[in-house]
Amino acid sequence: MDIGVIATRYARALLSSAIESNCDTAVYQEMEHVAEQYISVPELRAAIDNPMLSRSDKTQLLLDTVGGKPTELTKRFIELVVSEGRAGVMQFIANAYITLYRKQHNIIRGRLTTATDVSDDTKQRMQQLVAARTSATVEFETNVDPELIGGFVLEYDTYQMDASVKSKLNAIRTHLTK
Repeated sequence: MDIGVIATRYARALLSSAIESNCDTAVYQEMEHVAEQYISVPELRAAIDNPMLSRSDKTQLLLDTVGGKPTELTKRFIELVVSEGRAGVMQFIANAYITLYRKQHNIIRGRLTTATDVSDDTKQRMQQLVAARTSATVEFETNVDPELIGGFVLEYDTYQMDASVKSKLNAIRTHLTK
């Protein structure tokens, strides 16, 4: 069976239970933490996929990836996933839950990349601009990339606005070489 289908089924069930238990936001934060742990600790996936690791050790390892004390629902859910032999799909379940939660709560992700650090006021204005254009709540992150030379790159949903000096110079270079 397709891993994406399995992950989505488990994530839907978790979201439904979390909404019913009124802890969907807490579970969302926990699933974000699990997804981040899979990215920052590449050995985690190998450990979870290791057939020599007992179910109780896999359960504990996954509970540790949640960070802090997990909600009772998350704890029971992880125990279920491990007991069903689906621990290897947990990374995908976490990502599917995050996607479903964002869709349910009309949340989009936005990113502002600048050549130098910008003020909190500028970040907030850009976030408000995206929120006004999309009529959604925006989870906003900022990055600094000195290679942009100046200007910024704003990304959200499938939209990208590249107002960087680097892209302008590349456009001029392309135009001159034709």
